[in-house]
Amino acid sequence: MGIQFNPEQGTILICDFKGFLQPEMIKRRPVVVVSPRLRKRHGLCTVVPLSTTPPKEVAAYHFKLHVVPVLPAPYNAAFHWVKADMVYTVSFDRLFLPFGTKDGSGKRIYDTRVIDKADLLKIQHCMLHGLGLSALTDYL
Repeated sequence: MGIQFNPEQGTILICDFKGFLQPEMIKRRPVVVVSPRLRKRHGLCTVVPLSTTPPKEVAAYHFKLHVVPVLPAPYNAAFHWVKADMVYTVSFDRLFLPFGTKDGSGKRIYDTRVIDKADLLKIQHCMLHGLGLSALTDYL
């Protein structure tokens, strides 16, 4: 079962892209929520995927996000590449909080984090490049 809450802009979640087709995202991976909480839009949010693999050629729509502390395994890399050319609006059913360990009673300990505003602004800048709207970056 996916998340049951409207995540804050900048929240790092895990998204299950199962059912999508290549060259779309097709597996579970971390994402950053880029949409604000919208009142009459329950159950959906817009995200950009993260990858631990650097792009073959860095473009204006890529951003190297430093994640401190690292996310729980298997996403435990110091850096993640934001793929801001691949923006998705997905159902909350696809989204999960990362978790790494369990407490003494066997309950999952979730990793809840929000990236800082400066990094979110850089991601938005990259998104505009990825959407072919580079001229609008002057207005961020």
